[in-house]
Amino acid sequence: MPETCLFCRIVQGEIPATVVASTDEAIAIRDIDAKAPVHVLVLPKQHLRSLNDATDAGLVGRLMALAVDVARNEGIADSGYRLVINTNEHGGQTVHHLHVHVLGGRPLRWPPG
Repeated sequence: MPETCLFCRIVQGEIPATVVASTDEAIAIRDIDAKAPVHVLVLPKQHLRSLNDATDAGLVGRLMALAVDVARNEGIADSGYRLVINTNEHGGQTVHHLHVHVLGGRPLRWPPG
């Protein structure tokens, strides 16, 4: 765990966050800078800098499955939602710890940015 990684510090309980779901491998937390009425981040408990470092396809699948569970629990599964993984600078990644954004609760436009 890099000592300066914000999400690693959240996983370790050093920084408070609103946890909405948790498994042995991942947690889902509310984004403090929400871009939609529902904006939850699903992140692995293990530090992976970006999707480029995720060599375990099963883990990536389980992160996505947790994201779907979050969408259902947040009441946005039927109306629709978006899952986003930003990767590196040009992809818009600002915290370098793999995470999936679960966005919904309003119509989302395309293209996103």
